[in-house]
Amino acid sequence: GKAIWVIGGDNAVVENIEFSAITVPDRNGAGIRHEGRNLVVCNGYFHDSDEGILGGAGDVLVEYSEFNNNGYGDGQSHNMYILEADRFTLRYSYSHHARIGHNVKTRARENFILYNRLMDEESGTSSYALDIPNGGLSVVIGNLMQQGPRTDNYSMVNYGTEGLLEGRQHHLYVVNNTLVDDHGGGRFIQAASATQNVAITNNIFVGNGPVLSGPASTQDSNLQTTDPGLVSVAEYDYRLLPDSPARNAGTTPDTTNGIDLAPVFQYVHRSNRETRVADGAIDIGAYEYVP
Repeated sequence: GKAIWVIGGDNAVVENIEFSAITVPDRNGAGIRHEGRNLVVCNGYFHDSDEGILGGAGDVLVEYSEFNNNGYGDGQSHNMYILEADRFTLRYSYSHHARIGHNVKTRARENFILYNRLMDEESGTSSYALDIPNGGLSVVIGNLMQQGPRTDNYSMVNYGTEGLLEGRQHHLYVVNNTLVDDHGGGRFIQAASATQNVAITNNIFVGNGPVLSGPASTQDSNLQTTDPGLVSVAEYDYRLLPDSPARNAGTTPDTTNGIDLAPVFQYVHRSNRETRVADGAIDIGAYEYVP
């Protein structure tokens, strides 16, 4: 009644496994239900189920993986739902077309969302691309995020709106991402009013909606426009064109809380990465222009 694999032990590593078509009476049947401590998932494919991954404690790392069309459709289940982990890292992964729920939802104390593609595309009905409802130290670097015309929610990134938990650092760093609002009029980032710090640097925001709904923030070298100079917004290819206004227009990100915020990789479709190599000043957005 929980999942295909219920993992109760610690330090599990799951590689090269596909999980699909799971549903249970409680409407949260998962590919993996994680009940131990520390989990690594590499090159997984989770699709067409109530949940992709549910649970999490200790350190949870998901990389080079794809999540597609998970969620019962009631808004309570998601492509992935990380619970009380100490640290959650999602990198080089593709999460898309969650059914009403979120493409990524995490309640972890610390979150590192790095170089992923989180999208609804044309037909998706997900709510948030990224939901961090209880805050915590959260670093969001180098991601491609898109809100489709059929989205169930008008915000793309949500932080802390279900309550900022005590005993955490409530800092949100959003650096060198490309966010595209194909719904129109949505909010790019929504943060709880008591958030200690929101730093938004070197991001491309495609659309006319507000960049941030929430507390005062530090915003440096962001580009909000409807003409960003990307290869093809319609085909979700967000690499830069030679004449893009994002080229050489960024600010070198700082090291904050002991974390180097400068992007070192960039997402390669499908569920992969490559090294990001700067030529002159850093470009704005998730990609550095390559001739």
